[in-house]
Amino acid sequence: MTAPDNCRYTPDHEWVRLDGDIATIGITDHAQEELSDVVFVELPDLGDVDKASPVGVVESVKAASDIYAPIAGEIVEVNTELVTDPSKVNSEPFEGGWIFKMKIDDTSQYDALMDATSYTSVVR
Repeated sequence: MTAPDNCRYTPDHEWVRLDGDIATIGITDHAQEELSDVVFVELPDLGDVDKASPVGVVESVKAASDIYAPIAGEIVEVNTELVTDPSKVNSEPFEGGWIFKMKIDDTSQYDALMDATSYTSVVR
């Protein structure tokens, strides 16, 4: 699956797409492929979080993996559709499979994340 052009990435395999001051976060196509079939997503709580804080969990038939806040900010929305259909993380990792949205104050944290080329070199 091809990521949108405006995504940034973390070494922990989260993607971040920024629209104004709202960042949408999910796990990358690479991560969902490594996990295999996602069967459960523990969504984060709403509220302020620090960068690199564990905020949720993705569980698959193979493993469980923590989800980390890629930037500091306030979690303002979670994708409740994943409660009943966690497989969207596999089938639509960059669209319907997003996990949470954050309001951020400091876009320099977003700018410091990896671009697609840098991320691709990490996962090869």
